[in-house]
Amino acid sequence: MERQPIMNHQNRNYGVVNPGFVPTAEGTPAMFAPPTAEGPSAPPASMFDSMPGYEGTIAGGGGFLPPPMPAHPLPVPEPGPEQPHWTIPSISEDTAREAFVLFASSKCCYSKAPAKDGVITNMEAFNTYRYRLETFNETRSTEWNHEPYKGQPVDAYSQPPPGPWDIPTKTPTFFVDDKDIVKVPYTSSVKNCHACVGMGRKPCKDCAGAGNKVCWVCNGSGYRHGDDRCNHCSGRGRENCSHCQGQGSRTCEVCQGKQQLLVYIRLTVKWTDNTDNYVVEQRSGLQANNLSSVSGKELFRDTQYMVYPVIGFPDPAVVGAAQRLVSEHQAKYSQTSRILQQRQTIELIPVTKVTYLWKGKSHIYFVYGNEFKVHADNYPATCCCSVM
Repeated sequence: MERQPIMNHQNRNYGVVNPGFVPTAEGTPAMFAPPTAEGPSAPPASMFDSMPGYEGTIAGGGGFLPPPMPAHPLPVPEPGPEQPHWTIPSISEDTAREAFVLFASSKCCYSKAPAKDGVITNMEAFNTYRYRLETFNETRSTEWNHEPYKGQPVDAYSQPPPGPWDIPTKTPTFFVDDKDIVKVPYTSSVKNCHACVGMGRKPCKDCAGAGNKVCWVCNGSGYRHGDDRCNHCSGRGRENCSHCQGQGSRTCEVCQGKQQLLVYIRLTVKWTDNTDNYVVEQRSGLQANNLSSVSGKELFRDTQYMVYPVIGFPDPAVVGAAQRLVSEHQAKYSQTSRILQQRQTIELIPVTKVTYLWKGKSHIYFVYGNEFKVHADNYPATCCCSVM
């Protein structure tokens, strides 16, 4: 028996069809999708007013704003106190051995015998210095921002907004990275949402605004096998969209259905601890990158608004590095930010090269840092570990 499509007067085409009407196998229309509109994804430039002092501000950020010239002369950096006694401590043989035993114990495949019973024949100190310069600075940037309008105060043009460097923020902790976001006073206004053109809803992307989709079980035929009507769509061939519940539209995610946006200028204040290190080459054979994970004995510390390069230090390489880095930091960070504080330190990092005998052969290892870390290539007693 040949299957005949189910027809009635509701789904015949008589010339003019309601664009919201979707004929189905049973003649029952899917839920009507209300009209919606979709605007641009990014807010247009015309959405933002021109605010005095913020003419260059754009959506997405307009770059860092240089600080104004100081109203009063800046304090002149002063030389730090001279340090006449630069001590260079060395570790004892017992300390070197204890560090080596601890190192071997931390390795699952290392025998502790060489560390415990090896005969130390020589210890050489290759103590080195690490100079560190920190510049703690503040940067400020502005951008237009928006949020759903829920009755927040609107103050644009009630009076001129304060300059970006005149807006008070929280007090930072020196040498600790931080951020503060502030709504610039007297820049807030209300605009229609650009994303939904002020309607509060946008067409559903999953059903293209129709409110329904072709049934995925019967592929729109209304039947599954032969004359078996599709149970999923009740033979209609289409099903209401589950993402919009058959409405054809969804709440606008930009205005959250409020239809309007509060538009304002947002100030972002960042505090950053900018750090540079210089380690004097120590020629021991230990790679310099090993030293970045350890601390040393602090020999010198100088904290000022602007520091003066170190003077009177016995190693000329440290003096030269201090002069170079201080000059670079002050030139680099004073142009686009406000320097709040600088700090320079010198650490003595102990590095000891230990030579020892084990079973008639000579080997070496290094002990370095206040933590007495050990680096040992070609440890003489290792085994192959395997996991069964």
